[in-house]
Amino acid sequence: MAQTLPRTLVRTRETRRRGRRHPVVATLMALPLAVLLLLVFDGWETVATQASSVGVVLGR
Repeated sequence: MAQTLPRTLVRTRETRRRGRRHPVVATLMALPLAVLLLLVFDGWETVATQASSVGVVLGR
């Protein structure tokens, strides 16, 4: 009979592997969907307002 790893070890390795995604890769994956949602729901004004608010907060 073949030796196999306990299920907890297998899950731990899979979780570690999935959890190591670089933030830039995650951003590149989410960016197309964000742009699509902005175009579909016409959210450019909202994005500009939020960016302006963040700029004011960071400027303090």
